[in-house]
Amino acid sequence: QVQPVESGGGLVQAGGSLRLSCAASGRISGIRGMGWYRQAPGKQRELVAEIPSGTVANYADSVKGRFTISRDNAKNMAYLQMNSLKPEDTGVYYCTVVTSWPTIARYWGQGTQVTVSS
Repeated sequence: QVQPVESGGGLVQAGGSLRLSCAASGRISGIRGMGWYRQAPGKQRELVAEIPSGTVANYADSVKGRFTISRDNAKNMAYLQMNSLKPEDTGVYYCTVVTSWPTIARYWGQGTQVTVSS
């Protein structure tokens, strides 16, 4: 099992920035992908950004050019730098980790709240 733990959420005004961090612990040797999802009130959880493997990142169209995902494989950490935040970015942000060994599985953190005021 892998346990992702998020930190860095909070309240920020529109146009501001936040940086989220995710620390993965447990059976980390099998980690393949790391990423971020979010869920706004009354909406489904959606992909924000992910690095499925290697260094190539995928982003939701709504955050391209504003958010940047990065990984530190040596520390089993993932980060999400969020700039030019908008009220519609408000939601609970979840770190997710995908393992390829010993099983193919996806693990979720508890989430961290991000609130962007207008």
